[in-house]
Amino acid sequence: MQVNTETEKTAKTGSVKTPERSSSGKSGSEHRIVEQPGFVLHSYVYKESSLVVDVFTRDYGRVALVAKGAKRPTSRLRGVLQTFQPLSIGWTGKSELRTLTTAEWIGGMIPLENSALLYGFYLNELLLKLTAREDPHHLLFDHYVKALNRLATSESAQTVLRIFELALLKETGVAADLSIDTTTRQKVDPEEVYVVDPENGPRPARMGDEAPRMAGKTLLDMVCEDYSDQQTQLQSKLLMRYLLAHHLNGVPLQTRKILLDLRQL
Repeated sequence: MQVNTETEKTAKTGSVKTPERSSSGKSGSEHRIVEQPGFVLHSYVYKESSLVVDVFTRDYGRVALVAKGAKRPTSRLRGVLQTFQPLSIGWTGKSELRTLTTAEWIGGMIPLENSALLYGFYLNELLLKLTAREDPHHLLFDHYVKALNRLATSESAQTVLRIFELALLKETGVAADLSIDTTTRQKVDPEEVYVVDPENGPRPARMGDEAPRMAGKTLLDMVCEDYSDQQTQLQSKLLMRYLLAHHLNGVPLQTRKILLDLRQL
C-alpha cells in the first residue's frame, strides 16, 4: 500500500484528512455509509472466520461492525483492520451490529511503538468504556488523532494523557469547569487549595475531604493545557485518576493495571 501524499502534512498538524463522504443521511432509516474516517478501537472473533470490530468514527461516534471473513488467510481486511491507523470505512445496516463493507488505509500517521503503544491502548479503553455507541463527538475524534500523533513523536506521555482524559470528560458532558469555584461562581484562586466534586466542580478544601487536594494553580494550568510545572503534573494525575474512577463507577482499567505492573518490574 502507498502512503497518502498528505502524510507529512498530516503528521505535523495532528489531523486526519477527511475523504469525500457520501451517505443517505444520519437518520435511523439510513442503510449505507461510505468513506467515513475512523479508527479500530477493539476487535474480537465472531463465528469461525469473522470479526466484530468496534470503530471510532468522526461523524457517527463508536460503531460495532461485523467484518465478514476477516480471519481468513486470503482476506484483504486482515492487514487493514489495525489499531491506531486512520481508515476510510463503509458499512450497511440499521441494527446495533452493522456490516462492514469497505475499509481502506488512509495513511499519514506514525505507528506507535514501545510504551507509546500501551498508552494508545489506554486511550482506546477509555473511549470504549466512557462513550456511548453512535454518539458523535467530532472534537473528541480530533483530540484522539492529536494524542496518537503526539505519543508517536515522543512528546511527554503524561501531558498527552492528561489533555486527552480531560477532553474526553468535557466532550461527553461530564466534566465541570475547573476554572470556576462552585461556592462563589468566581474564578478559582491560584493560591487557594481546592477539591473537585466530580459532578459539580471545584470548591475550597475542608477538613475531612477525601478527594485529592488541588492547588488553584493546578486547576488553571489544566484548563490552559499547561503541564510544565511539576506540581501540576503530580496533582493533575491524582485528580484525573479520581474523576475517571468516579465516572467509570469503579470499573478498573486493564491497561492502567498493565502499566503499573510493568513499572514494578
